[in-house]
Amino acid sequence: MTKQIHTMYNKETKTWYNKQDNANRASNAGFSTQKEAIDAARTIAINQGLEHSIHRADNNQIRDKNSYGNDDFPPRG
Repeated sequence: MTKQIHTMYNKETKTWYNKQDNANRASNAGFSTQKEAIDAARTIAINQGLEHSIHRADNNQIRDKNSYGNDDFPPRG
């Protein structure tokens, strides 16, 4: 399974944060907009070859995914 970084919303603090799989705490947190958090997570995902999952603020469902590493299902060339 591919390692991931998730961009999610914290309803208590009303901020966006990024958290990698199996991490005890957020990689970075306290972003006021989703775009700021996505940009930071994208940089981490590219540098570490991770998959980036972006979640919705209202129900935390994944709304988008991008793969920057070893994709399990790469497109056919």
